[in-house]
Amino acid sequence: MNMTKKIRIALADDHALFRKGIANLLSEFDDIEVVFDVSNGKELQQVLGAKPDIDVILMDITMPVMDGYATTAWVKQHYPLVNILALSMLDEDIAIIGMLKAGAGGYVLKESTPTELYRAISEIKQKGIYINEIVSGKMLRSFQMDGAGHKETFHLTKKEVEFISLCVSELTYKEIADRMNIAVRSVENYRENLFEKLKMKSRVGLVLFAIKTGIVKL
Repeated sequence: MNMTKKIRIALADDHALFRKGIANLLSEFDDIEVVFDVSNGKELQQVLGAKPDIDVILMDITMPVMDGYATTAWVKQHYPLVNILALSMLDEDIAIIGMLKAGAGGYVLKESTPTELYRAISEIKQKGIYINEIVSGKMLRSFQMDGAGHKETFHLTKKEVEFISLCVSELTYKEIADRMNIAVRSVENYRENLFEKLKMKSRVGLVLFAIKTGIVKL
């Protein structure tokens, strides 16, 4: 008899058929239990108060009444032990950064396979964070170290730290160049040099680095 404690899941998405489909998909895994589903953040606030023993919330972004950003921030403030896994159709840096800043521990696209979704749920339950193609294994290892002072081991300059800090904002690269009073080409050089130095491939990776090392306090 399998006595493994099930991972308790809540779904927040404004499409009822999608919620039903995900619930049916997850029911195929013996160690996952979908406890409830809601159509927006306000509903989640109400139901979570009565059923707070949730391990992972699968959180959509574009919901009416209360979207995924605001809902994630609220959950992390009131239920900090509940893990948030963003599950969205949006593949833009700004959307991903917004959810990470709000407190999501991972980001998965709705087009992902059932196997990837299951792996994401399992890992975020175990580790509090799910790293996929956004960052490399080297970055994952760095996240598991203490953040304080860790940025110094990468020998970052003041300008590089400033650039990383601005990457956490919603500014475009051109706006970052204006803010730093440098040419756009210089910003591109900072970006490419940091990608090489930190062994990553995206702005989202820089944001994760900034959050985990304490360069930016959320």
